[in-house]
Amino acid sequence: MEATGDILSDWRSILATQVSTDYQRLDVEDAVMLYETADLNDLMHAAMIRRRQQAPGNEVTYLIDRNVNYTNVCTINCQFCSFYRSPDDPETYTQSVDEISEKLSELEAIGGSRVLMQGGVHPELPLEWYVNLLRELRRMHPSIALDCFSPIEIEGISEVCGMTTLEVLRQLKDAGMHGLPGGGAEMLVDDVRLDISPKKGSADNWIRVMKEAQSLGLTTSATNVFGFGETPRHRILHMDRIRVMQDEANSLGRTGFTSFIAWPVMLENNSFGTRNKGRNRFVLGAGPIEYLRHVAISRLFFDNIGHIQASWPTMGVGVAQMALLAGADDAGSTMMEENVVSASGTTKTEASERELQSMILRAGFHPRKRDSDYVSLDTEVDYEILAAPVPSQSG
Repeated sequence: MEATGDILSDWRSILATQVSTDYQRLDVEDAVMLYETADLNDLMHAAMIRRRQQAPGNEVTYLIDRNVNYTNVCTINCQFCSFYRSPDDPETYTQSVDEISEKLSELEAIGGSRVLMQGGVHPELPLEWYVNLLRELRRMHPSIALDCFSPIEIEGISEVCGMTTLEVLRQLKDAGMHGLPGGGAEMLVDDVRLDISPKKGSADNWIRVMKEAQSLGLTTSATNVFGFGETPRHRILHMDRIRVMQDEANSLGRTGFTSFIAWPVMLENNSFGTRNKGRNRFVLGAGPIEYLRHVAISRLFFDNIGHIQASWPTMGVGVAQMALLAGADDAGSTMMEENVVSASGTTKTEASERELQSMILRAGFHPRKRDSDYVSLDTEVDYEILAAPVPSQSG
Protein backbone atom coordinates (compact mmCIF):
# COMPACT_ATOMS: atom_id res chain seq x y z
CA MET A 1 0.00 0.00 0.00
CA GLU A 2 2.86 2.36 0.77
CA ALA A 3 4.32 1.87 -2.73
CA THR A 4 0.94 2.64 -4.28
CA GLY A 5 0.73 5.80 -2.20
CA ASP A 6 4.17 6.87 -3.40
CA ILE A 7 3.14 6.44 -7.03
CA LEU A 8 -0.08 8.38 -6.42
CA SER A 9 1.91 11.17 -4.81
CA ASP A 10 4.40 11.21 -7.66
CA TRP A 11 1.95 11.61 -10.55
CA ARG A 12 -0.16 14.12 -8.64
CA SER A 13 2.90 16.21 -7.83
CA ILE A 14 4.01 16.09 -11.46
CA LEU A 15 0.60 17.26 -12.68
CA ALA A 16 0.57 20.02 -10.08
CA THR A 17 3.72 21.47 -11.66
CA GLN A 18 2.13 21.34 -15.10
CA VAL A 19 -1.02 23.36 -14.39
CA SER A 20 0.69 26.45 -13.00
CA THR A 21 1.27 29.49 -15.20
CA ASP A 22 5.03 29.17 -14.71
CA TYR A 23 5.15 25.43 -15.43
CA GLN A 24 8.45 23.71 -16.07
CA ARG A 25 9.06 21.61 -19.15
CA LEU A 26 7.87 18.02 -18.72
CA ASP A 27 10.89 15.72 -18.98
CA VAL A 28 10.90 12.20 -20.40
CA GLU A 29 10.88 10.38 -17.04
CA ASP A 30 7.98 12.40 -15.65
CA ALA A 31 6.05 12.00 -18.90
CA VAL A 32 6.47 8.22 -18.72
CA MET A 33 5.26 8.29 -15.11
CA LEU A 34 2.14 10.23 -16.13
CA TYR A 35 1.49 7.95 -19.09
CA GLU A 36 1.70 4.82 -16.96
CA THR A 37 0.06 5.89 -13.70
CA ALA A 38 -1.88 9.17 -13.81
CA ASP A 39 -5.65 9.18 -13.44
CA LEU A 40 -7.14 9.89 -16.87
CA ASN A 41 -9.61 12.52 -15.62
CA ASP A 42 -6.87 14.45 -13.85
CA LEU A 43 -4.59 14.09 -16.87
CA MET A 44 -7.23 15.43 -19.25
CA HIS A 45 -7.98 18.31 -16.89
CA ALA A 46 -4.32 19.31 -16.76
CA ALA A 47 -4.07 19.05 -20.55
CA MET A 48 -7.08 21.35 -20.95
CA ILE A 49 -5.50 23.94 -18.68
CA ARG A 50 -2.36 23.83 -20.83
CA ARG A 51 -4.46 24.00 -24.00
CA ARG A 52 -6.06 27.22 -22.72
CA GLN A 53 -2.59 28.64 -22.12
CA GLN A 54 -1.22 27.68 -25.55
CA ALA A 55 -4.38 28.22 -27.60
CA PRO A 56 -6.54 30.70 -25.67
CA GLY A 57 -10.24 31.01 -26.29
CA ASN A 58 -12.91 28.46 -27.07
CA GLU A 59 -12.28 27.92 -30.78
CA VAL A 60 -11.52 24.59 -32.40
CA THR A 61 -10.16 24.80 -35.92
CA TYR A 62 -10.80 22.62 -38.96
CA LEU A 63 -9.65 22.49 -42.57
CA ILE A 64 -11.55 21.94 -45.80
CA ASP A 65 -9.31 19.75 -47.91
CA ARG A 66 -9.13 16.40 -49.60
CA ASN A 67 -6.67 13.54 -49.81
CA VAL A 68 -5.31 12.41 -53.14
CA ASN A 69 -3.33 9.17 -53.30
CA TYR A 70 -1.71 9.60 -56.69
CA THR A 71 -0.24 6.08 -56.84
CA ASN A 72 -0.40 2.87 -54.84
CA VAL A 73 2.86 1.51 -56.27
CA CYS A 74 5.37 1.07 -53.44
CA THR A 75 8.50 -0.93 -52.73
CA ILE A 76 8.76 -0.32 -48.98
CA ASN A 77 6.23 -2.99 -47.92
CA CYS A 78 5.35 -1.64 -44.47
CA GLN A 79 3.74 -4.48 -42.52
CA PHE A 80 0.88 -2.31 -41.24
CA CYS A 81 -0.05 -0.88 -44.67
CA SER A 82 -2.93 -2.38 -46.64
CA PHE A 83 -2.88 0.28 -49.36
CA TYR A 84 0.35 -0.37 -51.24
CA ARG A 85 0.83 -2.72 -54.20
CA SER A 86 4.16 -4.02 -55.45
CA PRO A 87 5.15 -2.77 -58.93
CA ASP A 88 4.14 -6.02 -60.68
CA ASP A 89 0.73 -6.28 -59.00
CA PRO A 90 -2.22 -6.06 -61.44
CA GLU A 91 -4.04 -3.70 -59.06
CA THR A 92 -1.46 -0.90 -59.30
CA TYR A 93 -2.41 2.56 -60.52
CA THR A 94 -0.82 5.96 -61.07
CA GLN A 95 -3.14 8.88 -61.68
CA SER A 96 -2.66 11.40 -64.47
CA VAL A 97 -2.51 15.18 -64.13
CA ASP A 98 -6.05 15.43 -65.52
CA GLU A 99 -7.40 12.88 -63.03
CA ILE A 100 -5.85 14.70 -60.09
CA SER A 101 -6.92 18.09 -61.44
CA GLU A 102 -10.53 16.89 -61.57
CA LYS A 103 -10.31 16.03 -57.87
CA LEU A 104 -8.98 19.50 -57.08
CA SER A 105 -11.84 21.06 -59.04
CA GLU A 106 -14.25 19.16 -56.80
CA LEU A 107 -12.39 20.54 -53.79
CA GLU A 108 -12.61 24.10 -55.10
CA ALA A 109 -16.37 23.65 -55.54
CA ILE A 110 -16.83 23.24 -51.77
CA GLY A 111 -14.47 26.07 -50.82
CA GLY A 112 -11.43 23.92 -50.04
CA SER A 113 -7.97 25.37 -49.57
CA ARG A 114 -5.55 22.43 -49.35
CA VAL A 115 -4.84 19.05 -50.92
CA LEU A 116 -2.89 16.36 -49.08
CA MET A 117 -1.32 14.38 -51.91
CA GLN A 118 0.68 11.29 -51.08
CA GLY A 119 1.37 7.89 -52.59
CA GLY A 120 3.87 5.09 -52.38
CA VAL A 121 7.59 4.95 -53.13
CA HIS A 122 7.45 4.42 -56.88
CA PRO A 123 10.66 2.90 -58.29
CA GLU A 124 10.33 4.38 -61.79
CA LEU A 125 8.68 7.81 -61.77
CA PRO A 126 11.37 10.43 -62.54
CA LEU A 127 11.68 13.79 -60.80
CA GLU A 128 10.35 15.45 -63.95
CA TRP A 129 7.01 13.65 -63.50
CA TYR A 130 6.54 15.18 -60.05
CA VAL A 131 7.74 18.62 -61.13
CA ASN A 132 5.36 18.66 -64.09
CA LEU A 133 2.48 17.50 -61.91
CA LEU A 134 3.02 20.29 -59.39
CA ARG A 135 3.49 22.97 -62.05
CA GLU A 136 0.27 21.99 -63.80
CA LEU A 137 -1.73 21.80 -60.58
CA ARG A 138 -0.39 25.17 -59.46
CA ARG A 139 -1.31 26.70 -62.82
CA MET A 140 -4.83 25.25 -62.90
CA HIS A 141 -5.64 25.55 -59.18
CA PRO A 142 -3.71 28.52 -57.74
CA SER A 143 -5.94 28.79 -54.65
CA ILE A 144 -5.17 25.25 -53.44
CA ALA A 145 -2.14 24.71 -51.19
CA LEU A 146 -0.20 21.69 -52.43
CA ASP A 147 0.94 19.74 -49.37
CA CYS A 148 2.52 16.73 -50.96
CA PHE A 149 4.49 13.53 -50.45
CA SER A 150 6.34 12.40 -47.32
CA PRO A 151 10.01 12.07 -46.34
CA ILE A 152 10.24 8.47 -47.56
CA GLU A 153 8.76 9.48 -50.93
CA ILE A 154 11.34 12.25 -51.18
CA GLU A 155 14.07 9.69 -50.49
CA GLY A 156 12.63 7.45 -53.20
CA ILE A 157 12.60 10.27 -55.76
CA SER A 158 16.17 11.10 -54.76
CA GLU A 159 17.31 7.55 -55.46
CA VAL A 160 15.60 7.48 -58.86
CA CYS A 161 17.01 10.80 -60.07
CA GLY A 162 20.41 10.64 -58.36
CA MET A 163 20.05 14.00 -56.59
CA THR A 164 20.18 14.84 -52.91
CA THR A 165 16.91 15.01 -51.01
CA LEU A 166 17.53 18.72 -50.42
CA GLU A 167 17.83 19.40 -54.15
CA VAL A 168 14.71 17.32 -54.83
CA LEU A 169 12.78 19.35 -52.27
CA ARG A 170 14.11 22.61 -53.74
CA GLN A 171 12.89 21.70 -57.22
CA LEU A 172 9.51 20.53 -55.95
CA LYS A 173 9.05 23.77 -54.02
CA ASP A 174 9.98 25.82 -57.08
CA ALA A 175 7.32 23.87 -59.01
CA GLY A 176 4.60 24.83 -56.53
CA MET A 177 4.82 22.52 -53.52
CA HIS A 178 3.58 24.29 -50.38
CA GLY A 179 4.30 21.76 -47.65
CA LEU A 180 5.75 18.37 -46.76
CA PRO A 181 3.32 16.47 -44.49
CA GLY A 182 4.76 14.38 -41.69
CA GLY A 183 3.60 10.99 -42.91
CA GLY A 184 5.89 8.02 -42.40
CA ALA A 185 7.11 9.03 -38.96
CA GLU A 186 5.18 6.23 -37.23
CA MET A 187 7.64 5.68 -34.36
CA LEU A 188 10.93 7.59 -34.39
CA VAL A 189 12.49 4.93 -32.18
CA ASP A 190 14.51 2.45 -34.20
CA ASP A 191 13.82 -0.52 -31.92
CA VAL A 192 10.20 -0.28 -33.04
CA ARG A 193 10.61 1.36 -36.44
CA LEU A 194 13.00 -1.16 -37.96
CA ASP A 195 10.80 -4.06 -36.87
CA ILE A 196 7.57 -2.82 -38.43
CA SER A 197 9.08 -1.19 -41.51
CA PRO A 198 12.72 -2.21 -42.06
CA LYS A 199 12.92 -0.80 -45.61
CA LYS A 200 11.89 2.65 -44.44
CA GLY A 201 15.24 3.20 -42.76
CA SER A 202 16.15 4.78 -39.46
CA ALA A 203 14.40 7.63 -37.73
CA ASP A 204 17.37 9.84 -38.58
CA ASN A 205 16.39 9.72 -42.26
CA TRP A 206 12.89 11.08 -41.58
CA ILE A 207 14.30 13.77 -39.30
CA ARG A 208 16.93 14.85 -41.83
CA VAL A 209 14.43 15.26 -44.69
CA MET A 210 11.98 17.16 -42.48
CA LYS A 211 14.74 19.51 -41.37
CA GLU A 212 15.63 20.13 -45.00
CA ALA A 213 12.00 20.91 -45.80
CA GLN A 214 11.80 23.36 -42.91
CA SER A 215 15.03 25.04 -44.03
CA LEU A 216 13.32 25.77 -47.37
CA GLY A 217 10.24 27.24 -45.69
CA LEU A 218 7.91 24.36 -46.52
CA THR A 219 4.99 23.84 -44.13
CA THR A 220 5.48 20.69 -42.04
CA SER A 221 3.56 18.67 -39.47
CA ALA A 222 4.62 15.94 -37.05
CA THR A 223 2.81 12.61 -36.84
CA ASN A 224 2.81 9.51 -34.67
CA VAL A 225 1.31 6.07 -35.24
CA PHE A 226 1.32 3.95 -32.11
CA GLY A 227 0.06 0.59 -30.91
CA PHE A 228 2.71 -1.70 -32.41
CA GLY A 229 3.34 -3.34 -29.04
CA GLU A 230 5.80 -0.64 -27.98
CA THR A 231 6.02 0.66 -24.41
CA PRO A 232 4.88 4.06 -23.11
CA ARG A 233 8.57 4.98 -22.93
CA HIS A 234 8.93 4.36 -26.67
CA ARG A 235 6.01 6.69 -27.28
CA ILE A 236 7.48 9.43 -25.13
CA LEU A 237 10.89 9.02 -26.79
CA HIS A 238 9.17 9.54 -30.15
CA MET A 239 7.66 12.78 -28.85
CA ASP A 240 11.02 13.81 -27.45
CA ARG A 241 12.74 13.53 -30.83
CA ILE A 242 10.07 15.77 -32.33
CA ARG A 243 10.32 18.26 -29.48
CA VAL A 244 14.10 18.47 -29.89
CA MET A 245 13.60 19.13 -33.62
CA GLN A 246 11.09 21.87 -32.82
CA ASP A 247 13.49 23.49 -30.36
CA GLU A 248 16.14 23.57 -33.07
CA ALA A 249 13.75 25.02 -35.66
CA ASN A 250 12.57 27.72 -33.27
CA SER A 251 16.16 28.62 -32.35
CA LEU A 252 16.77 29.27 -36.05
CA GLY A 253 13.69 31.48 -36.33
CA ARG A 254 11.67 28.87 -38.21
CA THR A 255 8.06 27.79 -37.66
CA GLY A 256 8.99 24.13 -37.52
CA PHE A 257 6.00 21.84 -37.10
CA THR A 258 2.57 23.44 -37.22
CA SER A 259 0.93 20.58 -35.33
CA PHE A 260 1.21 17.13 -33.80
CA ILE A 261 -1.15 14.42 -35.07
CA ALA A 262 -1.30 10.93 -33.53
CA TRP A 263 -3.47 7.90 -34.18
CA PRO A 264 -3.35 4.17 -33.39
CA VAL A 265 -2.36 1.62 -36.00
CA MET A 266 -5.21 -0.13 -37.76
CA LEU A 267 -4.84 -3.91 -37.53
CA GLU A 268 -7.26 -5.27 -40.11
CA ASN A 269 -6.31 -6.37 -43.62
CA ASN A 270 -2.52 -6.15 -43.28
CA SER A 271 0.40 -8.46 -42.59
CA PHE A 272 1.17 -6.85 -39.24
CA GLY A 273 -2.30 -7.64 -37.95
CA THR A 274 -2.15 -11.16 -39.42
CA ARG A 275 1.31 -11.79 -37.95
CA ASN A 276 0.03 -10.94 -34.50
CA LYS A 277 -3.45 -12.42 -34.77
CA GLY A 278 -4.77 -13.46 -31.40
CA ARG A 279 -2.88 -10.68 -29.61
CA ASN A 280 -4.51 -7.79 -31.44
CA ARG A 281 -7.31 -6.98 -29.02
CA PHE A 282 -5.12 -7.17 -25.96
CA VAL A 283 -1.59 -6.08 -26.87
CA LEU A 284 -1.67 -4.17 -30.14
CA GLY A 285 -3.49 -1.10 -31.30
CA ALA A 286 -5.04 1.36 -28.86
CA GLY A 287 -8.58 1.85 -27.63
CA PRO A 288 -10.32 5.13 -26.78
CA ILE A 289 -8.93 5.43 -23.24
CA GLU A 290 -5.34 4.88 -24.34
CA TYR A 291 -5.78 7.31 -27.23
CA LEU A 292 -7.13 10.04 -24.94
CA ARG A 293 -4.20 9.48 -22.59
CA HIS A 294 -1.84 9.86 -25.55
CA VAL A 295 -3.47 13.13 -26.66
CA ALA A 296 -3.37 14.58 -23.14
CA ILE A 297 0.29 13.65 -22.64
CA SER A 298 1.20 15.16 -26.02
CA ARG A 299 -0.41 18.47 -25.07
CA LEU A 300 1.59 18.62 -21.84
CA PHE A 301 4.83 17.44 -23.47
CA PHE A 302 4.81 19.76 -26.50
CA ASP A 303 5.29 23.17 -24.95
CA ASN A 304 6.71 24.30 -28.30
CA ILE A 305 4.03 23.04 -30.73
CA GLY A 306 0.85 25.06 -30.64
CA HIS A 307 -1.68 22.68 -32.17
CA ILE A 308 -2.73 19.14 -31.28
CA GLN A 309 -5.13 17.43 -33.67
CA ALA A 310 -7.97 15.05 -32.81
CA SER A 311 -8.23 12.05 -35.14
CA TRP A 312 -11.84 11.34 -36.05
CA PRO A 313 -11.10 9.02 -39.04
CA THR A 314 -9.40 6.40 -36.85
CA MET A 315 -11.15 6.89 -33.51
CA GLY A 316 -14.62 8.02 -34.55
CA VAL A 317 -16.37 11.33 -33.98
CA GLY A 318 -17.33 10.61 -30.36
CA VAL A 319 -13.79 9.87 -29.22
CA ALA A 320 -12.48 12.83 -31.24
CA GLN A 321 -14.90 15.06 -29.31
CA MET A 322 -13.45 13.70 -26.07
CA ALA A 323 -9.96 14.43 -27.42
CA LEU A 324 -11.00 18.09 -27.65
CA LEU A 325 -11.51 17.86 -23.89
CA ALA A 326 -8.08 16.24 -23.50
CA GLY A 327 -6.06 19.11 -24.94
CA ALA A 328 -6.62 18.90 -28.70
CA ASP A 329 -7.56 22.19 -30.36
CA ASP A 330 -7.98 21.07 -33.98
CA ALA A 331 -10.57 18.74 -35.51
CA GLY A 332 -8.61 17.83 -38.62
CA SER A 333 -10.14 18.09 -42.06
CA THR A 334 -12.97 17.04 -44.32
CA MET A 335 -10.61 14.80 -46.36
CA MET A 336 -13.29 14.01 -49.03
CA GLU A 337 -11.32 10.88 -49.91
CA GLU A 338 -9.02 8.55 -48.00
CA ASN A 339 -7.50 5.30 -49.19
CA VAL A 340 -4.59 4.43 -46.89
CA VAL A 341 -6.05 4.15 -43.38
CA SER A 342 -9.38 2.93 -44.74
CA ALA A 343 -7.63 0.02 -46.46
CA SER A 344 -6.59 -1.20 -43.00
CA GLY A 345 -10.04 -1.25 -41.49
CA THR A 346 -11.46 2.16 -40.55
CA THR A 347 -14.82 2.99 -42.10
CA LYS A 348 -15.48 6.73 -41.56
CA THR A 349 -13.10 8.56 -43.89
CA GLU A 350 -15.08 11.55 -45.13
CA ALA A 351 -16.80 14.40 -43.32
CA SER A 352 -18.59 17.46 -44.61
CA GLU A 353 -17.91 20.91 -43.21
CA ARG A 354 -21.31 20.72 -41.53
CA GLU A 355 -20.36 17.45 -39.81
CA LEU A 356 -17.12 18.90 -38.47
CA GLN A 357 -18.94 21.99 -37.21
CA SER A 358 -21.50 19.76 -35.52
CA MET A 359 -18.76 17.71 -33.88
CA ILE A 360 -17.11 20.87 -32.53
CA LEU A 361 -20.30 22.61 -31.40
CA ARG A 362 -21.64 19.56 -29.61
CA ALA A 363 -18.37 19.25 -27.72
CA GLY A 364 -18.90 22.79 -26.42
CA PHE A 365 -16.50 24.71 -28.68
CA HIS A 366 -16.79 27.27 -31.49
CA PRO A 367 -15.79 26.11 -35.00
CA ARG A 368 -13.20 28.14 -36.90
CA LYS A 369 -12.13 27.33 -40.45
CA ARG A 370 -8.39 27.56 -41.12
CA ASP A 371 -5.87 27.03 -43.88
CA SER A 372 -2.89 24.67 -44.01
CA ASP A 373 -0.74 27.14 -42.03
CA TYR A 374 -3.35 27.48 -39.26
CA VAL A 375 -4.35 30.97 -40.37
CA SER A 376 -8.01 31.54 -39.41
CA LEU A 377 -10.46 32.04 -42.27
CA ASP A 378 -13.93 33.59 -42.39
CA THR A 379 -16.32 30.98 -41.07
CA GLU A 380 -20.08 30.78 -41.50
CA VAL A 381 -21.29 28.58 -38.64
CA ASP A 382 -24.55 26.66 -39.06
CA TYR A 383 -26.02 26.79 -35.55
CA GLU A 384 -29.16 25.00 -36.73
CA ILE A 385 -27.06 21.85 -36.43
CA LEU A 386 -27.76 21.97 -32.69
CA ALA A 387 -31.53 21.90 -33.10
CA ALA A 388 -33.06 18.53 -32.25
CA PRO A 389 -34.94 16.97 -35.18
CA VAL A 390 -38.74 16.93 -34.98
CA PRO A 391 -39.92 13.38 -34.15
CA SER A 392 -41.64 11.58 -36.98
CA GLN A 393 -45.44 11.40 -36.66
CA SER A 394 -45.89 8.71 -39.30
CA GLY A 395 -47.96 5.66 -38.41
